[in-house]
Formats: sequence, structure tokens, C-alpha cells
Amino acid sequence: MAATGSSGYWEDLRKQARQVENELDLKLVSFSKLCTSYSSSRDGRGSNTSDTTPLLNNSTQDRMFDTMSVELEQLLAKLTAVNDKMAEYTNTPGSSSLNAALMHTLQRHRDILQDYTHEFHKTKSNFLAIREREDLLGSVRKDIETYKSGSGVNNRRTELFLKEHEHLRNSERLMDDTISIAMATKENVTSQRGVLKSIQSKVNTLANRFPTINNLIQRINLRKRRDSLILGAVIGVCTIILLLYAFH
Repeated sequence: MAATGSSGYWEDLRKQARQVENELDLKLVSFSKLCTSYSSSRDGRGSNTSDTTPLLNNSTQDRMFDTMSVELEQLLAKLTAVNDKMAEYTNTPGSSSLNAALMHTLQRHRDILQDYTHEFHKTKSNFLAIREREDLLGSVRKDIETYKSGSGVNNRRTELFLKEHEHLRNSERLMDDTISIAMATKENVTSQRGVLKSIQSKVNTLANRFPTINNLIQRINLRKRRDSLILGAVIGVCTIILLLYAFH
């Protein structure tokens, strides 16, 4: 009778464990859907008539998240307690003959508890990360809207002044570049002028030192001009003769 009672107690614990596991499975599915459908609306504020407005705003989802988190934690604690009772039962002297089968069943329930616990914490962490990101983005959007709406004309004037200042800086930069180019050109022209003066001075010096060479150069130039004139005259006469011959 004691063995029968112990067996009934074990079956009752297994029944409790399976019941809690089923509840946890359903709750975790709903919990995951809630975290996935978390919207980016700011506490229900904004255009409630828009077609894109979610059915649940963030404040409602936050309350549902807190409630479901507490329920899941309670169910996990309950399943942990049932598993502890099952572990205690496997250590009783009367269950030694079935110890291997009992330990296998207990290990399976422990694995299920571990999986559910891991899934719960993972989903909860993801939800908290999304909510923190949405809070941060909402704060940034609010600051931007406040800046745009609060500053008004002063902001536009400031933007115009900044643009004008940027234009002035660009013009000043272009003027500096133009002046730099002009200075470099002036330096190059001055340098070339000095070189030409030096060459001219050297040529004059040579001409003064060697007047005979200077006379010879002048004669050569005169002869070249004379030869050019003679050659031009000959070419002209030949051309005229060829034209007369061609037309006759």
C-alpha cells in the first residue's frame, strides 16, 4: 500500500509539472507575441485617427508586459518547486527500485524548466532593449520637435547667418588663393626678366669686346637678306614665265 501511495504521489507531481509546463508554454507564446508587436508610438500620443495607429499603445503594452512577467516568474517558481519535490521523492528509500526511470523523467522536466527559463529571460531582455531604444528615440524626436517649434524665427535667422558666414569664408579663401597665384606669377616674371637682362648684358659685352665679330655678324645678316631677295625675284620671274606659257 505504501508503494501504491508513493506511486500515486509521484504521478500527482508529474501531473502538476505537466499542467504548469502547459501554462508556461501558452504564456510564453503570448509573451513573445507581445514583445514582437511592441509599437513605437509614444504613450498613445499623436494622431489617434491614423490608420497606422496600433491597437495597443506603449503604456498598455508596458502594463501587459509587467503583468505577464510576474505571472511567468510565478509559474517558473511553481514548476521549480514541483521539480524539487520530485527530486526529493527520487531520494526516498521506497523508490530505489525505479530510481533510473524516475531520474530520467525528472531530468526531462528539469530540461523543460531550463528551456522555459532561458526563453523567458531572452524574450524579456529583448523587450527591455526595444523599449529602451524606443524611449531614447522618442526623447530625441521630442528634443528635435521642441528645438524646431520653440526657436522659430531665431533659428531661421541663425541658419541664415551661418550660411552667410560660410559664404564669406569661402570668398575669403578664394581671394587668398587668387592672391597667392598672382604673387607666384609676379615672382616668375621677375625671375625671367632678370635672366633676359643677364643674357642681353652678356651679348653686349661680347659685342663690345669683339667688334670684328659684330661686323662679321652684320655682314652675314646683310648677305642673307640679299640672297633672300635674289631668290624671291628668281622665283617670281619663273612663276610669271610659267603662267604666261600656260595661258599661251
